[in-house]
Amino acid sequence: AVTLEAKTGYILAMVGGRDFEDSKFNRATQALRQPGSTFKPIVYTAGVRAGVPLSTVMVDEPITVEMPGIQEVWEPQNYDNTFAGPMPLRQALYKSVNIVTIKLGMEIGEEAVIAEATRFGLVASPMPSVPSIHLGSAVVKPLELIAAYSAFANQGDRSTPMGILRVEDRQGNILWQPKPRLEPVMDPPLAWLMNGALQDVVRRGTGTRAVAGISFPVGGKTGTTNDGNDVWFIGYTSDLVTGFWFGLDVPERIKPNAQGGLLAAPAWQQMMTEVYERRRIPGGWAQPDGLVSAEIDRTTGFRASPYCPTAVRVTEWFLPGSVPNEACPVHLPFGSSTDVDAAPVEPPPDGQ
Repeated sequence: AVTLEAKTGYILAMVGGRDFEDSKFNRATQALRQPGSTFKPIVYTAGVRAGVPLSTVMVDEPITVEMPGIQEVWEPQNYDNTFAGPMPLRQALYKSVNIVTIKLGMEIGEEAVIAEATRFGLVASPMPSVPSIHLGSAVVKPLELIAAYSAFANQGDRSTPMGILRVEDRQGNILWQPKPRLEPVMDPPLAWLMNGALQDVVRRGTGTRAVAGISFPVGGKTGTTNDGNDVWFIGYTSDLVTGFWFGLDVPERIKPNAQGGLLAAPAWQQMMTEVYERRRIPGGWAQPDGLVSAEIDRTTGFRASPYCPTAVRVTEWFLPGSVPNEACPVHLPFGSSTDVDAAPVEPPPDGQ
């Protein structure tokens, strides 16, 4: 587990193992582990950057994927081995749907996702250009992954983790004091859109246990590898970024039904509840300039037409140039068309 001050990168807390006397290996800074679904926000950020808005509807369905260098095809599954049909990307992220994430990653390309991961500072190990990276198959160090989420907390800038605040002599004179380093990852409009999506994860998705009893704004993402070897939750406020990883040094299933939302998210909630009992409650993220709004049909992802029912019309925000131009082709003057995939009606996102 690691807690960083978002704007400075100062490491406020770090646990690298159960007992330093038993093992001096610091898993927070030295271990290379699969991030699982905590990598998905990188994929979705790359998608929105490439002009694919979060309102885009894709179909969660069985697929086969050719893998470079091997003859067998990959038939990915969702965690619960079911398929939910059409859904907006926003919903696919907060429900952590694997198939839609793979489709998005393949649409924009592995190289775009790898470039995004590099911008976020995930450079501990070379990332292979294969479709499985979209589900977090490439290994990362926990500290660098947790620091990557500071880009969301800071509305676009990633802070560099710092474990030394200053060096003093015996008289208390400061001999050396490093300055916080912020690296631009994305513009504020893109960061704000992703913040809204990651707040949905804890409001109505896989991370709801992280905010039980918490009223201040929080974003975050759960992560669970397919075999249950690695379990994560990385959450943030505008003030702090905290990540929990659960796993064993020799990878094996932690326990039956091990999930980030069941193990790591409650640990995050307990820690943050105690932290903010003695720390100023943080505010949220102000909407920046540079976004465009449009009324869309959230079951199709197209612009809402006069014939779309009120229940499916919602105002969404977009990066310039990514607003859907075509009117909804499903809801027509004399009924509905079945030629276009439409998602079931879900309650609109809170706040955005």
